[in-house]
Amino acid sequence: MNWDRNGDFLPLLLVMGGREKYRHVASLRDVAETLIIAWPTDDGEEYMAAIKACLEAIHGRVDAKDARLALIRAAEEAGIPVITVVH
Repeated sequence: MNWDRNGDFLPLLLVMGGREKYRHVASLRDVAETLIIAWPTDDGEEYMAAIKACLEAIHGRVDAKDARLALIRAAEEAGIPVITVVH
């Protein structure tokens, strides 16, 4: 299990609103914390798919980039703007 795997995870910024307006996501740990702790809802097809993709990536069954893409789709579903961070 690798929570901090981020070698192929391109960072992104979510515009969450509320107390924590911007949330920087740069690893699978960040994806998991964002979905479980900071997400505005616990409903939605893309949200559930993102939870599953994150868990699969943590266990090494899919690439971290798949979890990243699932997070982006869940953000679109929830109306959360996504800013891609480029290095």
